[in-house]
Amino acid sequence: MSLRIGILGPIPRDTITTHRGEEIKKYGCVTHPAVGLSRLLGADDRVVPVAHIHEVDEDAVVDVLEPYGNIELQHISSVHDQGAVVQLVFLNQNDREETQTGAMRPISPTDVLGAECSVYVCVPITDYEVPLETLISIKEDSEALVIFDAHGPTTQVDLSGHRFRVHWTDMHEWLPFIDVLKMNLEESLYCFYPPGEVGDYDSGQRDHLDALAELVLGAGVQHLYVTLDSDGCQWYTLVNGEIQSVFVPAYPVDHVVDTTGCGDSFAGGLAFGFGRFGDPLLAAQYANLLGAMRTQGKTFEVFQNFEQTERMRQEYYGAKES
Repeated sequence: MSLRIGILGPIPRDTITTHRGEEIKKYGCVTHPAVGLSRLLGADDRVVPVAHIHEVDEDAVVDVLEPYGNIELQHISSVHDQGAVVQLVFLNQNDREETQTGAMRPISPTDVLGAECSVYVCVPITDYEVPLETLISIKEDSEALVIFDAHGPTTQVDLSGHRFRVHWTDMHEWLPFIDVLKMNLEESLYCFYPPGEVGDYDSGQRDHLDALAELVLGAGVQHLYVTLDSDGCQWYTLVNGEIQSVFVPAYPVDHVVDTTGCGDSFAGGLAFGFGRFGDPLLAAQYANLLGAMRTQGKTFEVFQNFEQTERMRQEYYGAKES
């Protein structure tokens, strides 16, 4: 049976200065999970990006995605000439300064009409890009699984274009319409603590995660994944009314070239694991693999096909249970 996976978010025109001082120009965000999923899925499956872009970027975006025959392009629109433009300067392997000079038109319920996917993965990079009304519309109109990245609602842009962290203060309104919630460790602080109670980021600050999971799962979310920098991810779910927590170690890499798009790629791996297998543990493993692959180069050639990826998965995580 063929599978259709929708990806909602921007396709920003990125200028990236890596932690090694190299400059990379490329189209980001949605492109990472789109290509990663395209490589994993079969010729009869479909990846359906839903995004708004600038007219000037249309030909270049088509050139990036068109070679992948199972990616549909009709839900990428330049009609409103509103797309994202982002500059990223990495201070080290994980920390970066961000500036945004172009704002994508938000993805409305109308933009999703006709996509007809069984899984939607939402990867907003800023709070306005995938509105709550769009999630509500998806859940009202279909039985699709909604995977949502908290990066969007924990990020805003000021008038000078500086991107900064904010608290997801209305998270409780969103959770009933999200099946799988994904966030990184820093974002988890802004989802759990009230304004004024988050200090300097410390990757060792993880004692709030169990309470956050209780809050999120109690609101109806089926699965919570928190990525833990290079350590891996923590997966939370309810089993017979009790919270189950499983640590899934990261796939090891020797040399990191560029971490831009790792979180988006991770979300794509979740979509594959749930969409193809309906297995939340496999989803975490594929997510870790796609995130690790993304670090290995500047182009989309880092992503492997299913046979190669599955071989990597079995060698590191072991064969999946029947």
